[in-house]
Amino acid sequence: MPQFLLNKRLILLLVGVILLVALIGFSFKKDRNLSWPEEFIQDTTGLVQSVFHRPAQYVAGFFENVNDLLTTYEENEILRSQLNSYMQLEERIQHLELENKKLKEELNIMNEKDLSDFESIRATVYVRNPDQWNDLIKINKGKIHGVEKDMAVMTAKGLIGKVKSTSQFTSTVQLLSAPNRENRISALITTEKAAVFGLIEGFDTELKALEMKIIESDTEIKKGDGVTTSGLGGIFPKGLPIGEVIKVEPDAYGLSKIAYIKPAADFYNIEHVMVVKRDMPTVDINDTTEEEEEE
Repeated sequence: MPQFLLNKRLILLLVGVILLVALIGFSFKKDRNLSWPEEFIQDTTGLVQSVFHRPAQYVAGFFENVNDLLTTYEENEILRSQLNSYMQLEERIQHLELENKKLKEELNIMNEKDLSDFESIRATVYVRNPDQWNDLIKINKGKIHGVEKDMAVMTAKGLIGKVKSTSQFTSTVQLLSAPNRENRISALITTEKAAVFGLIEGFDTELKALEMKIIESDTEIKKGDGVTTSGLGGIFPKGLPIGEVIKVEPDAYGLSKIAYIKPAADFYNIEHVMVVKRDMPTVDINDTTEEEEEE
């Protein structure tokens, strides 16, 4: 019995192989019509593909769009960061260009002056309170750097004030624009014919001009005449630029004249300054005694 079943299985296997070979050969035959089982299988496969293909496309497209959106967001963040860096860099460049321009102006002023007349100490403004904007500024140089009270302070364009007080490392500067009548500076106006002397002793807030009281003089003063320090006060060096005349009128009592001076310096924007003092000539007492004895 077992031998019979074994032979039967072998016969069925051979028949199956023969049918399979026959079907393969039949399927490779050209120019033939499809059988109904093949048509059924092909139609069923096409229907299933058409049913599931479109939703699969939608799902794949959705995930692709999400991926593109995430990629776009990351790219926007990178571009935004680069744009912020560019803007900061541009602001930094503008600041450095402005600072460079101011330093060049200061250098030109120093080159134009006779450096043997006075010494200068360069400083930077580090405090300027809004409630005392026109009165005081504080600079980062003090006694240890050689700054003393009443020294002249100027920018690259002109005189702005004098040292009011000083500590070891910082100093306070009183501006010429401060409404203080005691803040007097000896000055002179250079005209076509002669020099006219006077005192800077006030500031007109409406005209934004310095008030200079003219010492009696018949010399005609015109608009545009230059104003500098006279050096007669014994504190400021001679020739520091102050500004130019914009108009002249009698004082309230009609006894003297008041010249209104447009400052050469920009009192609103002050960053870098120079503290200057005149090197007063000294005389050796021993040399004087020897000369008197020879005479």
